[in-house]
Amino acid sequence: MQLADRLQPLRTNVFADMDQAKARARAAGQSIIDLSLGSSDLPTPPHVLEAIERSLPDPSTHGYLLFHGTQAFRQAAAQWYTQKFGVAVDPETEVLPLIGSQEGTAHLPLAVLNPGDFALLLDPGYPSHAGGVYLANGQIYTMPLLPENHFLPVFQDIPTPVLAQSRMMVLSYPHNPTTAVASLAFFQQAVDFCQQHNLVLVHDFPYADLYFEGEAPPSLLQADPDKTLSIEFFTLSKSYNMGGFRVGYAIGNSTLIQALRQVKAAVDFNQYRGILNGAVAALMGSQATVQTAVTTFRQRRDAFVNAMHSIGWQVPVPSATMYIWAKLPAAWAMNSIGFATQLVEQTGVAVSPGAGFGKAGEGYVRFALVHDPAVLEMAVTRIAQFLQASA
Repeated sequence: MQLADRLQPLRTNVFADMDQAKARARAAGQSIIDLSLGSSDLPTPPHVLEAIERSLPDPSTHGYLLFHGTQAFRQAAAQWYTQKFGVAVDPETEVLPLIGSQEGTAHLPLAVLNPGDFALLLDPGYPSHAGGVYLANGQIYTMPLLPENHFLPVFQDIPTPVLAQSRMMVLSYPHNPTTAVASLAFFQQAVDFCQQHNLVLVHDFPYADLYFEGEAPPSLLQADPDKTLSIEFFTLSKSYNMGGFRVGYAIGNSTLIQALRQVKAAVDFNQYRGILNGAVAALMGSQATVQTAVTTFRQRRDAFVNAMHSIGWQVPVPSATMYIWAKLPAAWAMNSIGFATQLVEQTGVAVSPGAGFGKAGEGYVRFALVHDPAVLEMAVTRIAQFLQASA
C-alpha cells in the first residue's frame, strides 16, 4: 500500500517516542515518574464539572453541535478576553471554538498556505506547529531561539528570498519549551514586521495565566487591537485543568476566523455541548482555582530548581509555564535523545529531549512539573544517581 508523501515528516514525534521509551521501562519493571508531558495533574474546578453534569440528562445536548449552537461559549470567550486584555472582540465573527488549540494551530496552515509557501516557525517550538505546515504541503523556515537573544527570534535574520515566499509566522509566548516570556514591545515589533511583509501572524497562547513574577504576559491582540493580520489561540487545558476535555478557541482577524471555520467544517463539528457549558462556567465563574494552579506550579518550580541545584545542575528559574528548560551536562551536550531514553530506562524518570522540539533544542531537556514537590525531589535523586553512574 502506498501512502501520501506528506506523512513522511510526521513519522517521529517527541511525545510518541518518549511514550515508547516509557513503555519499555515499565515492561522492565521501572516505576515511572513522568515529567515528559505537560498535562496538568490538578483537578478540574468543581463548578466546571457541575455544569457538565447538569448537561448530561438534557437530551437537547446530545446531538451534533454546529457553529450557531456555540454562541454562549463564543460570547463567554469574547467577554473573558475583553476583561483580561482590554481588546474588543465580536463573538459572531472573531471567535471560533476549537477541539483544543492544537486543532487550530494544525489546521490553520490549510487555510493560509498554498503548496510550497513558507511558514516561519520558532526553533525550538511545539511539534504541532510544524505538523500542520507539512500537512498543507508548505515549507518551513525555522527562526532559532538562542539564550543570548532571550529565546526570541531575530526577524532581521530571515533571508529575503524566504520572506518573498512566506505567508505566515507562528509565535508562542510564554514559550514551550524554553519558558521565555515576550513583552508587548516585542509583539508590536512582530506586528509591524508582518504588516510590512504581508504575513499572517499566529500566536499560540496556552500559558496566558501560568506566570509567577512580573507583569502578566501580553496578548498578541494588544499589539494588533484592530486584528489586521493576527489570530490567537487559547486553550482551557492549562488555566482550568481541562486538558482531557479538549476545549479551546481562536480569536482574531475575521477573515482568518472564517477561513479556519471552513477547514473545520470539512473535518468535524464541535465538542459535546455539555463540555462547552463547562467551559462557559470556567471562563465566567470564580477564577480562584486559576490562582491555586499558579501557586501550586510556583511551589513545584522552587522545589525542583532547589533540588537540581543541590546536585550541581544549575538549571534556570523560569518566570512562567509549567516547565524547566535545562541545558544538559557536558557529557550529554549533543545527545538529548540518548539522555532521555537512557534516563527513563535506567531510573524510570521520563523527560522530553530538546531535539524533539527542533534543531536548536539539541543540548537541552524539558522537565514538566506535573507532580507534587516530594515526587519531583525523588525524581531529582534518581537523576543524580544516573549522572553519577554515567560519569
